[in-house]
Amino acid sequence: MSRISTSNLVEIAEEKLAPVFKEIDEIALLNQKKVLDSFRKHRVSPELFAEKTGYGIDDYGREVIDAIFAEIQGAQSAAVRMQMVSGTHALACGLLGNLNAGDELLVVTGTPYDTMMKVLGLTGSEAGSLAQLGVIYREINLIPELDKPDQLRSSLAAALNKNTRMVYIQKSCGYSIERPTILNKDVRILADLVHELNSATIVMVDNCYGEYVEELEPVACGADLVAGSLIKNPGAGLAVAGGYLAGKQRAVDNALNRLTAPGIGGHLGHSFNQNRLLYQGMFMAPSIVAGAVKGAHLFAQVFTELGFEVNPAPGKLRGDIIQAIKFGNPERLVNFLAALQQFSPVDAHVRPEPANMPGYEDQVIMAGGSFIEGSTIELSGDGPLRPPFVAFVQGGLTYLHIKLALLGILELASSGDYRFI
Repeated sequence: MSRISTSNLVEIAEEKLAPVFKEIDEIALLNQKKVLDSFRKHRVSPELFAEKTGYGIDDYGREVIDAIFAEIQGAQSAAVRMQMVSGTHALACGLLGNLNAGDELLVVTGTPYDTMMKVLGLTGSEAGSLAQLGVIYREINLIPELDKPDQLRSSLAAALNKNTRMVYIQKSCGYSIERPTILNKDVRILADLVHELNSATIVMVDNCYGEYVEELEPVACGADLVAGSLIKNPGAGLAVAGGYLAGKQRAVDNALNRLTAPGIGGHLGHSFNQNRLLYQGMFMAPSIVAGAVKGAHLFAQVFTELGFEVNPAPGKLRGDIIQAIKFGNPERLVNFLAALQQFSPVDAHVRPEPANMPGYEDQVIMAGGSFIEGSTIELSGDGPLRPPFVAFVQGGLTYLHIKLALLGILELASSGDYRFI
């Protein structure tokens, strides 16, 4: 692959994707208007950025952040909290706060993401898991039936029972190249059907990587509770930590009792002098997410042209920012992610290696020299060291960085130093 052909490959991909990029910009504009309107409505001012200490009682800056985020999500209530250490933590609060011994949790999108397995009690024997607390777990995969209404209704009706307290939907593909990401129109179909069959059942959605990718969020499409991470889409690379919950008031309040303690809930807990960055990140997120979605399409288009299996396909409607690329063997996977690392703004000189990671059963290799540790709205990639050896690429604070990184990765591959083609 010569220097000229590498450049041409990317330019041709951009030309093919021009109509797709236009649609992404239209969604971003709608989401940006939603955010701006809410900021204006709530009279955001520098006073809301003021530092709080101790308990954080009556932190009006925090309360306005919650109110704005709830409006953006189409929710009754929201909690944006620095005390949540990850998206998994936010999800765990939502589950643990709304499920009791004897309740059934029904996952309808197949096996959840690796880091949720110990929370659920499906692997390991961690204290405080749902299984240890007496929650009943069942799992089915309704994704293949989403376009078959009669079959979907029949399958869901057969799966629900009087103890099914919660139906859980994972939007993102997780570490799977086979399953698609769930779109919010699919969330609406599932949520409406669940509520029709059993109005008392809570529909919870793992919204990690999905925020601002579509015009509407899962709660606006019928979900009762969503959770995610602030160092993914909603924080726009500015939030230094944290997670969020949004949805029905009671469901969010129950989750906050698990974050803090019963009787405290969301009334206490300051933002460690991060309010300004939370506001600023929330404001910038629609634009930054749009660039990341464009970058995902660009990787998909280029690697399809190179003969790789990718998911989603280039140009296909997306529900998150993740792009899966199948490499087929561990050496090619590691070389690709090592090449990606070389075009990071931070730690570009470091070569990532597979390692054991908390919450994962297999060794994982992670690439991404990010300003915020673990931030996946910044350009990054990772993959478990297990067949079929797939890299999951996501993020990018600017489209220009994504494009430069892709050009550089292809150059390294053509030079033979990082052989994955």
